[in-house]
Amino acid sequence: MRKISLSVISLLVCSCIFAQYSLKKIWESDSVTLKGPESATYDPVSKVIYISSMNNGSLVQMDLNGKILKSDWVTGLSSNKGIGFHKGFLYNAETASVAVIDMKNGALVKRIPVVGAVMLNDLDVNEKGVVYVSDTRAGKVYRIENDQPTLFLENIPGANGILTVGSDVYVAGTNTFMKVDADKKITLIGEGYENGLDGIVMISKDEFILSNYRGMIYFVSAKGEKQILLDTRDKKIMANDISFDKESNTLFVPSFGTNRIIGYRLIKSTN
Repeated sequence: MRKISLSVISLLVCSCIFAQYSLKKIWESDSVTLKGPESATYDPVSKVIYISSMNNGSLVQMDLNGKILKSDWVTGLSSNKGIGFHKGFLYNAETASVAVIDMKNGALVKRIPVVGAVMLNDLDVNEKGVVYVSDTRAGKVYRIENDQPTLFLENIPGANGILTVGSDVYVAGTNTFMKVDADKKITLIGEGYENGLDGIVMISKDEFILSNYRGMIYFVSAKGEKQILLDTRDKKIMANDISFDKESNTLFVPSFGTNRIIGYRLIKSTN
């Protein structure tokens, strides 16, 4: 009886943790303008969502209600995916280089080639301007400082989602989620997810949302507790490289296969 009681208590505790958050769809964009939107990244400075319209090789500007502001803000990119910002510049991962764009005028300033890259994917820039970018097919993460790429991590199968928080880098592999410190010490937060992890956002201290491009969204705590917030696999609605606006508690979810961005309100239970 004691074992059963403890199991019941554990189940109730987990249920309370997992019931903390839910998602409510509040809008979706049109499905005409975007062509294979891989990343939808919110910039809190300009209050604009920047979208990698990958199959067009372009960057699109969108407002916080899903309205297209400029469909061809930047063009001529190659298989562009992850986006990051630093001091007025936007960094966009291409197949084997990182494009740097001046956000004042949408001008392509330069490309930073990453020699040996197979398929650069997600990207983030820390507060010091250091760029971290994943190479999914090679299972690697590169670090770019002063335009010089160096290998930061390897042997991370399906390395994809990247998030920088201070001196730490959070990385999503195909079914693993980990934290890596400045000394490259890896702390495994969780594993055993459905294959296909994609984006990472931090919603509060030690609380994250992960996307799975097949169409799943997870809440994850730093202790590895996880909850499926959304599963749209049956509707063929993907969930690619996400971003989050903390002021409005809105999660921006690109669906590559259906050519649209969907906005969800993140709701925290008061129970």
